[in-house]
Amino acid sequence: MTAQEQDIVYELRHNPDKGFRLLMDRYMQPVYWHVRRLVVSHCDAQDAVQEAFVRVFRSFDRFDDKHSLSAWIYKIATNEALRIIGRRKESISLEQDEVRQMQADQYVDFSNTEAVKFQRAIQSLPTKQQIVFTLRYYDELEYSEIAEIADCSLSAAKANYSIAKGKITDFFNTHD
Repeated sequence: MTAQEQDIVYELRHNPDKGFRLLMDRYMQPVYWHVRRLVVSHCDAQDAVQEAFVRVFRSFDRFDDKHSLSAWIYKIATNEALRIIGRRKESISLEQDEVRQMQADQYVDFSNTEAVKFQRAIQSLPTKQQIVFTLRYYDELEYSEIAEIADCSLSAAKANYSIAKGKITDFFNTHD
């Protein structure tokens, strides 16, 4: 655990209000963007992040200091994002829904065809690869943290990232 994480953990245990403010100041934005990359929709991302931080606060007494605080938070947020994605898949075609949502809240600059193609390539990945890829590519997390968040081994995290990169490259080569 980093020194900053230790400070946040200490405050959460001894002064929960201050600790929660520190937690939100440090993690709200990066967790929002991580979730947003998975669910695409701003509204869904807000819902998932809000629920994730409520769960973090309510279950903090179960946090194990031997683990990374950021990995624990990202794991909870990822699970919330996956819950929303699962619910969405039940109601509408994922591809149609994602395109509609991207256009509605301007997540992607549709005049930048490469950015649109990149987002579609990421969204085409299987869930585990999508999670691993976004955590490594955008959030620049270490593979050990990614493995913890994605519930996989270190070698599986590395393999998923490598496979995802290959699939994204293939997507670019086959979709004009």
